[in-house]
Amino acid sequence: MGNKSWIIYAALLVVFWGVWGAFSALPTQIYRYPDQMVYIIWAFTMLIPCYFSLRHKRFDRRAIAAFYGLLIGLAGAGGQLILFKALTIGPAYLIFPVVSISPVITVLLALLILREKVSRVGWAGVVLALVSIIMFSVPDSTKAGLQFGAWLMLAVIVCVCWGSQAFLMKRAANAGINDASVFAYMTISGLLLVPLAFLTMHGNGFDFSWKAPALTTAIQLLNAIGALFLVMAMSRGKAVIVAPCTNALAPILTIVLSLAFYRAFPSVWSVSGIVLALCGSTLMVYSEEAAGTVPLAASVR
Repeated sequence: MGNKSWIIYAALLVVFWGVWGAFSALPTQIYRYPDQMVYIIWAFTMLIPCYFSLRHKRFDRRAIAAFYGLLIGLAGAGGQLILFKALTIGPAYLIFPVVSISPVITVLLALLILREKVSRVGWAGVVLALVSIIMFSVPDSTKAGLQFGAWLMLAVIVCVCWGSQAFLMKRAANAGINDASVFAYMTISGLLLVPLAFLTMHGNGFDFSWKAPALTTAIQLLNAIGALFLVMAMSRGKAVIVAPCTNALAPILTIVLSLAFYRAFPSVWSVSGIVLALCGSTLMVYSEEAAGTVPLAASVR
């Protein structure tokens, strides 16, 4: 697929995470399924794409691979658990706007540490994409006045964790660690935190209809497959391009599906976000196509 293959994997990521975002809340809304059980099921669904990614691939057992892989996994899974805690003590409509700016962390780290270069056209796209992400969060953040508390610190930690995770994926690719190994370590990290999820769960997570875990499994499998495509896109493209591009486009599909299934009409802010996201992503892809310098990770086999 050449050195533009990151575009294909980024597009697949947007599809899977866009659909996942539209239906992710169904188990808790319909069956009041605990968030911790959602995490536990997600951790086990990671095994499915992990198995297929490792087929005919070499599992990297080097110390540096384990270090980056586990760090990436713990940043993602740990951020998820911290988010659950934040949601129990703070308002979701203020927490998620804070978490949603995680691509800013990725972009800053990619610029300062990886020294990634972006053309002026690409920069215009990055800025538009980042602004669009904020636009998607405005309807939630304006529902009530700011009420600072411990939840804010936890939300900032989640933002840093997820922003750093995307950067570390690119760092791991630059270190010659293949996609399958990175994702395998991510899967291991997620499973390691399953006992902690059980400990933080109030009540028995098994006193539910079989439909709750079945629905959760189907939805979280989309999340897990999307995570694999994120690793693949990040290893092949620039972090400063991939992170804002995918984080801007996935909510568009979520909004479209929500409109179709829930009759939830987007606000003026969301429509503005959609326009900015489409313009920004188009500029970013165009800039990389024109430059023809997107590096294909040496680790891809």
